[in-house]
Amino acid sequence: MPAFLAAVQASPARADIRKDLAYTLLKIGEPTLARDQFREAMRLDPVDTAAALEYGFLCYETKQQAEARRVFDRLRRTGNATAERAFHNIDDPLAAGIARWQRAIVLGGDNFSGHFELATLAEQRDELVLAATHFERAWRLLPDRRTVLVDLGRVWLAMGRSGDATSALLAAAHGGEPRAAEMARELLPARYPFVNEFRQALALDPANHDLRRELGYLLLRMGRESEAEAEFRILAQNAPEDLLSATQLGFLLYARGEKIAASALFDRVLGSQDEELANRVRAVLRMPQVLRPRAATAPQSIDAKIMAERSIKAGYIKDALKYLEAAHENDPGDFEIMRKLAWTNNILRRDAVAWRWFDLARRSTDPVIAADAEQGFQNLHAAVQRFRTTAWLFPLFSTRWHDLFTYGQVKTEINLGFPVRPYVSMRFVGDTRRTIGAASPQYLSESSFILGVGVATVPWHGVTAWGEAGTAISYLKGHMLPDYRGGVSVTRTWRREDSGWLADASLDALYVSRFDDDFLVYTQSRAGYNFGPVQLHWNGNVTIDARRQDWANFVETGPGLRVPVAQSMYLTFNLLRGAYLIQNPSRRSTFSDVRAGFWYAITR
Repeated sequence: MPAFLAAVQASPARADIRKDLAYTLLKIGEPTLARDQFREAMRLDPVDTAAALEYGFLCYETKQQAEARRVFDRLRRTGNATAERAFHNIDDPLAAGIARWQRAIVLGGDNFSGHFELATLAEQRDELVLAATHFERAWRLLPDRRTVLVDLGRVWLAMGRSGDATSALLAAAHGGEPRAAEMARELLPARYPFVNEFRQALALDPANHDLRRELGYLLLRMGRESEAEAEFRILAQNAPEDLLSATQLGFLLYARGEKIAASALFDRVLGSQDEELANRVRAVLRMPQVLRPRAATAPQSIDAKIMAERSIKAGYIKDALKYLEAAHENDPGDFEIMRKLAWTNNILRRDAVAWRWFDLARRSTDPVIAADAEQGFQNLHAAVQRFRTTAWLFPLFSTRWHDLFTYGQVKTEINLGFPVRPYVSMRFVGDTRRTIGAASPQYLSESSFILGVGVATVPWHGVTAWGEAGTAISYLKGHMLPDYRGGVSVTRTWRREDSGWLADASLDALYVSRFDDDFLVYTQSRAGYNFGPVQLHWNGNVTIDARRQDWANFVETGPGLRVPVAQSMYLTFNLLRGAYLIQNPSRRSTFSDVRAGFWYAITR
């Protein structure tokens, strides 16, 4: 088997290797893995009828009847007798079952089983309109069966009705049924839903209180308090047992000065058995806290929390998430569970979901939980906020050029939930002596303000790509020139735990149109030690360019020092010795450079 896997990796486009591997997997009793290999062989060689038939039969054996039917239907249209028989062996019982259930519904009236069974058979026969119609009717009869909403969303996805599918899946994901929620999340987009998608889901399932509460908190985070208040008012009226929503509505009214209206909601919470929420209300009203013995936790909640803890210790993070969600369903007021849900989602790179859990957990009356959740909330804030503005300034003096350079940028990027983010930018690049080159290739001196728009990818394993188009306005002569630039950046950082040792490296490829359409590649690395806040390190830098300009091809190395002044503000000192890679008779082949700079950055 290892030899087969190595052969597949070496020649991934060879269908014959895939087929041989699939037959071997069949012999050792792995029909599901064999089915997947036959699918790849069929994709690589669409005219291989034998592979397609094997794939179809294995789909049937592994309970993928709809896919098997499609394969046999395609093959029988080419005149294949085996596929014809296999197709009818699947299709005829499905057709008969659909007809039987249609007659039963006509004779027996509306009932959940009839509509659900008819929809299931129709989906397997690719009669998607019929399947969607009866899945929806079945769910209307039993709204608590939210797994049917998942079925409906899946069929709507297959029909291309992505908006309707998202509504159904979003309602299932927040309906209080853990199994349905897990199935729905697997089909939903990886991004956090938009407000209009929440509203469409509520139009489909207006009685879904969990979904409405989630929308209310989303609107609050977006600063749309009036809209959030409207949702919490609906919950306070239609779901009086939802104390969390009642508390939130009371806080909104109290902050606006409507203390009489808020007091009615607060009284509801203060008279409940929820000590956590009641003490939060007392804290707002500046009333003394009441310490009561916590009621015994439900056995299933204890079991779920224990299983979640064991899964985390064993490294089974996805399993831990399932247990934590079940524990939260059993005890929605446990802030410790909320904090663990936040960190678990953060580990699984579901930052938008993690941010929401941090937001809830930081409201705990336990100062340890609240402080930890607040830190996580702030750390993820930049990753989930819609607009983010960054500004930085970097004055730098270089003895190599005997010049003072100043660089700066203000950039606002828009988070649309996609891996690519648009932005608008204003750069300032200049120096005192109008030097041709610069102290570093990414800071080419241009004596200009540069206005631009661009796009940049979200960093992925330290890799970022970006492109920008704009106009450079010279502050010396007032000239305006088109400016196009872009590049790819790769960064890696290593830190030794419980030690001050550090190392980092970056590799950048940069295109700049205004320097004769030049393309530069440079790597910068440093390794050193943190002596408290002060960092001492050794630099190693290499720069080359496509047009082989002598000033832009060099290597340099030497010690450096970084001294923090305040948050996001530090001084840098580097003593470098370098050598040019392209000789120029008008200057020496080696150089020394003392660089002193001041870095400051802010993010909003």
